[in-house]
This record gives sequence, structure tokens and C-alpha cells, in this order.
Amino acid sequence: MSTTPTIAPHRVPTRRRVPTWRVPLALVALSLIPVIAGSVRLTDLSTGSTYMPRDAHHPDMPVALIVHIVTATVYSLLGAFQFSEGVRLRHPRWHRAAGRVLVPMGLAVALSALWLTLVYPTEANTGPVLFWSRLLVALAMVACLVLGLRAVLARRFRTHRAWMVRAYALGLGAGTQVVTIGIAEATLGTSTAVIDTATAAGWAVNLAVAELIVRRPSRRRSRRSS
Repeated sequence: MSTTPTIAPHRVPTRRRVPTWRVPLALVALSLIPVIAGSVRLTDLSTGSTYMPRDAHHPDMPVALIVHIVTATVYSLLGAFQFSEGVRLRHPRWHRAAGRVLVPMGLAVALSALWLTLVYPTEANTGPVLFWSRLLVALAMVACLVLGLRAVLARRFRTHRAWMVRAYALGLGAGTQVVTIGIAEATLGTSTAVIDTATAAGWAVNLAVAELIVRRPSRRRSRRSS
């Protein structure tokens, strides 16, 4: 009596879901210190308190500074959730609606930064390195947002994502500058040249990370090729 061998059913390995909240949570955490500092500055302006030091760059009613703080807070916190793959895939309408808010917020952040740099008096103990860094970063952020908007209107979504990642990285510079300035002060001192260079380094670090993200092969393409 012969027996027919049974073939075990092929089991498709279940894909392990990768949590998509880690990146937004990390970006929110990076934004917290500048967001809190901006909130304290707004409290000073509205109540007349002096929790934050005052100088010529921060007069009593600086319209550009208020616009910059409010829009940067919205841009950094809301923008963090645009980097969640789960949110983008499961809630595309929310992603698009948030994008319609974030583009004008980002432009307001960059244009108010230009306003502060070119019109308001320069802070004490700052030099040309910081001035030109702020000017170039603000112009670059405007360019990234405009190019990203043009790309999405042309339905070039990968290009859109690349420019928006760069724009967000530049907008989040204040969070990284807390780290770069702290390291510079601990190792090199507190001279104007050191602090200005460390501040510029915060934007440079963010932009370098953004380029790594943009140029990294996506998981979807890797899965298809495999």
C-alpha cells in the first residue's frame, strides 16, 4: 500500500509592522526646547515679565518675532507627523490637509527670519558668520518649500518629499543648535566666533541628515526588488 506524500502548505511569512510613531516622537522631542523658549518669550511680550534676556534684537513689540515664534511652533510640531509612514498611508487626506497648512507656515517662518535678520538690530556678541548663515538658511528654506510645492502640483511625489524633508530640516535647526552650541561651549569656549559657528553647524547637521534620508533607497523599492 503506497501513501501519497502530503506537501506542507507554503506559509507566507507575516511582515512585522515597524512602529511609525518613533520618528515623529523624536522630532517633537527635538522641537521642545525651542518651542518652550519661544513660549516663554511670548509670555514676556504679553505680560511684561523678564524671564528671557532682552536685547536690541528683541524689542517690546516685535511683530516679526511673534510671527516667527508662532509659525515655527506650528511648523515644527505639526510637520513632525508628516514623517510617519503609517499616517501618510492610512490617512492621506490628513497628510494633504496638514501640508496645506505647513507650506504657508514654513514660508512665514523663513520670511519672518529674513525680516528679523535684515531689519531688526543685530544681537550683542554676534558676528557676520551668524548673520550670513541666517540669511542663506532663510532663503534656502523658501526655495525648498516653493520647489516642493511645484513638485506636488506636478504629481512628482518623490521630488516633493525630498524638498519638504530639506525644508523641515532647515526649519528645525534651533533644536539641533541646542546640542551643537552646548558641545562648542564645553569644548571650545564662548567666544562670538565659536557660538556663531556652532549655530551654523546646527543647520548643517540637519541638512546633512536630510540628504541621507532623501538619498536612501525606500523600503518599498527594496521589497519589490527582493
